[in-house]
Amino acid sequence: MDLRPAATALLEGEARALLTRLNRVKPFALHETMVPAAAPSAAAQSAIERFLMEGRSRLRGRVGAYLEWLNGPGGDREPEWQQHQFSLLRWEFNSVLTHFDLFSEAVTQRSEHEVGVQLAGLDVAAVDALTTPGTPLADPPPIVCYLARGPGGAIRRVHTRIPGGGRSPVSLIRIPRERMVGYGIGSSLVHEVGHQAVAQLGLLGSLRPVLYDIERHARTAAERTAFRYWGLTLSEVLADLFAVGKLGIGGTLGLMAVVSLPRRLVLAPALDDPHPFPYIRVRLSCAMGDALYPHPQWRELSALWAALYPPHRAPRELRELTALLERSVPRFVRLLTNHRPPSLSGARLADLMPRSSRTPALLLARHRRWTRQPELLRTAPPTLVLAVLGQARAASLITPEEESRLLGELITHWALSNTLEALSAATVAPQRGAGNCATSHDAPADNIAHPTELSAPDSR
Repeated sequence: MDLRPAATALLEGEARALLTRLNRVKPFALHETMVPAAAPSAAAQSAIERFLMEGRSRLRGRVGAYLEWLNGPGGDREPEWQQHQFSLLRWEFNSVLTHFDLFSEAVTQRSEHEVGVQLAGLDVAAVDALTTPGTPLADPPPIVCYLARGPGGAIRRVHTRIPGGGRSPVSLIRIPRERMVGYGIGSSLVHEVGHQAVAQLGLLGSLRPVLYDIERHARTAAERTAFRYWGLTLSEVLADLFAVGKLGIGGTLGLMAVVSLPRRLVLAPALDDPHPFPYIRVRLSCAMGDALYPHPQWRELSALWAALYPPHRAPRELRELTALLERSVPRFVRLLTNHRPPSLSGARLADLMPRSSRTPALLLARHRRWTRQPELLRTAPPTLVLAVLGQARAASLITPEEESRLLGELITHWALSNTLEALSAATVAPQRGAGNCATSHDAPADNIAHPTELSAPDSR
């Protein structure tokens, strides 16, 4: 019995059904009801829609070619071969839907009341955190933030592979819903942005050989073990360095809020975890902050963390690991801050940070000025605002309630002013930069020292 005609008819119907379903997948711009201030940037929207449209167009072409083949020479092939060709089509069809679903969650949240505008404000803050004139970070990729359940943030960096094949057209940052409070917002956001910065600057490629060389030539087993561990956790350490460098003590306080877990989890290293275990991670963050912005506050905060989670409570082997890691911290921090990757053309990692405006004294001076002139808050770069509020909170100059209220208002302001400026730029002055709220390289908001994102090396 010849089953080829029946197989051809069946598979033709299935292929046409794929086209019908594919045609029901519309661009986000046609079915999302977000207010303009909640929308992702024009660059992000364009990149996502173009990526998805290209996938759908490519699939339509393949389905059309399959139908033509099926009604031509393919009709004489065995049903098994016809089915094999169709299964490849269906695989690509599922990939197209996977890509749509991947971005759908992030875009659909922009329609939620208040949430959408808050996410757009975080987009602006993320771009400000990443933008660093005079470096490969001068032209940041499109960034889209979204919220998710769970305690941990994440980033899908631009151009990295995504489920279903292809590479992400934007940098997609996931912020835990529980982090949308106080300094936790900025700490989680800038840590994830730090991963994008690490990739663009090629820091893992330039630092890992250095750590491997130290490990290989170590004079003691303890030194070898310590630097092997730092090599395994380097990616997360560098993201933490970026957070504390941009936000000062607010970056460390936010980290502490994330990893304040039961003691058995804080003092329990997992060798397959890319994150340093929480106890040593916070101690290392304090040491990095002290190296960038020397002040007694870092040693006090580090001692407080040790009092909250006394290391002597851990089993003996873990106490030994903790002790040898802590002994290696000063050397490791010097290595990080003084590292000169090729991407920075001779500058150190420490020079990437806005150290001229993030010292505790300058942050507190800015807070006093802004208390008298609150309108200045709205013209300052988002990361500077986050750093000032974090420092003020650490000094008990503002309450948690006041901090959350101010941040909520400012994040909304960043979204709105960025939208209005983008609309103005599109209709009046196309060459004008987007964003009424100042970015890291704008003119100073007041007469206190303004951040220079790539400051000159100092003598420390």
